[in-house]
Amino acid sequence: MLISLPMYGIQPQDIQPFGQLLLQQLHRYGVTTSDQQLAWPSDLLQHWHDPNLLLSQTCGFPLVTLLQQHVQLVGVFSYQSPYCTAEYYRSLVVVRADEKGETLADFRHRRVAYNSIDSQSGYNALRALITPLAINGRFFSHALASGSHYQSIEMIRQQQADIAAIDCISFALLQRANPSVVAGLKIIAQTEAAPGLPLITSLSTSPEQMTRIRQAINDTVNAPEAASAKDTLLIKAFSVLPWSAYDVIKQMQATAFTSGVTTL
Repeated sequence: MLISLPMYGIQPQDIQPFGQLLLQQLHRYGVTTSDQQLAWPSDLLQHWHDPNLLLSQTCGFPLVTLLQQHVQLVGVFSYQSPYCTAEYYRSLVVVRADEKGETLADFRHRRVAYNSIDSQSGYNALRALITPLAINGRFFSHALASGSHYQSIEMIRQQQADIAAIDCISFALLQRANPSVVAGLKIIAQTEAAPGLPLITSLSTSPEQMTRIRQAINDTVNAPEAASAKDTLLIKAFSVLPWSAYDVIKQMQATAFTSGVTTL
């Protein structure tokens, strides 16, 4: 069975302590064998489609556009960030601190960096935010793919781009790990909130296995010995949300498309 936690953490070693505690609980509940290890997939979409997927974390946008017929929703973590509300998170629209502009409207015809087109936080949420400001479907002059939130920030710092939407949890993790990287930025806007990055399992996971997986995750999050490992990833709690909670992500896309805004 495949288990991964690929979405947060500045370095892979940040994820390992929490992952190992989770693996111990999954083994305790009889879901995995004692030698189960975390997977580190290079092709996440292929990984999420794998029928042997027992547990992983994806982004809400691919969840509702590419994965809904292929996976089951396990639950969602709540994170420690002032921009999170329970299971919901948002993106922070950032620019260089020395920019004169103070609002999103001030950055018309500027260069935007985004992590990937299948990202809720870096692409879909920002596209919805610029929709009321767009003219003939456009707001920015250029949209530049960076490959990651951290690289989007670096492109702004190096003046290769002017603005980006950064997932507030990624921002908080980077702010703690390397404060100097974000010290030269300012936040000029926030996107609409959406449910956090979902934990998923394949369609082949049985209802009994699902119950045990959820119990294992819940026990891991609430275990006193997991306090440090949770703090490293800013994990606060675990809860189960219905599929309908993620409809807001599809609505963001639909609103933008209806207004003729199909890209950044």
